[in-house]
Amino acid sequence: MARLNSKRIKIGGMTQICIDLKPRRCDADVFLNTKIDVTNLVDYIDKRKKKGDKTTYFHAFLLALAKTIYNRPKLNRYVKNRHMYEHTNVSLSFVAKVEFEDDSEEVMLIIDVAPDDNIDTISEKIGNKVRKLREKKFKKEGANGVLDFIGAMPNIIRVPLVNLLLWMDEKGILPKDLQKDDLYFASGIVTDIGSLKSDSIYHNNTNFGTASSITAIGEIRDDVKVVNGKEKIYKSCKFGINFDERIADGFYMIKAFKILEHILENPKMLEDRADAKVDLD
Repeated sequence: MARLNSKRIKIGGMTQICIDLKPRRCDADVFLNTKIDVTNLVDYIDKRKKKGDKTTYFHAFLLALAKTIYNRPKLNRYVKNRHMYEHTNVSLSFVAKVEFEDDSEEVMLIIDVAPDDNIDTISEKIGNKVRKLREKKFKKEGANGVLDFIGAMPNIIRVPLVNLLLWMDEKGILPKDLQKDDLYFASGIVTDIGSLKSDSIYHNNTNFGTASSITAIGEIRDDVKVVNGKEKIYKSCKFGINFDERIADGFYMIKAFKILEHILENPKMLEDRADAKVDLD
């Protein structure tokens, strides 16, 4: 069955049996914690800010993840109803607070990363969405618009309805309007807990939706490493990544992480097209 913004992918017997043994995404969680040297990125962002640019670390991290997906397209895949699909676009989602208060409303946002996007266009896309949200000009549509309505229903109605939506998602017949702006209908989910002065964590995923990964970005901190027998202070950032092992094998995933690391260690690459090839050789 055709699915929204996706195409079905032919897979080998081993992958199919793996899916049959682990039919749910949450059965196939793999967790990775990696620490990346972001010293060059910090310098890069600081120089941009001195010129009046409003690019943030989060903008850079999100684009780096998108560039990694373009270079490792299996990261853009997901499993539904025991079949493998691949998104026809690259998108990343996150949750933003309307205000920086404990009880502030949260809204799900999705950023589509076009092949020709770069750090400037992505910063503008994210900035515009977040600015509209904080200025109360954001129109709650799609999933954002129905959450409060469904959430207010009594258990006897809400629980069967949610189960129905889960079944519809699995079969690929969930209405398009309910997928719009839904956090889980993206290539991957990103959470920036570093902005809360926290280290990275492992965040659980869900069987609902099409996002095969969740990346939690920690705080940028001073760290120490030994270079030529001498201690050197540098800036590091930890990434806690939860991904579905059914979409790609370990060899493929490890190279993806190396690409992400290479981009962040060479931040000028963020000025290239999002789909520009990253050569590690």
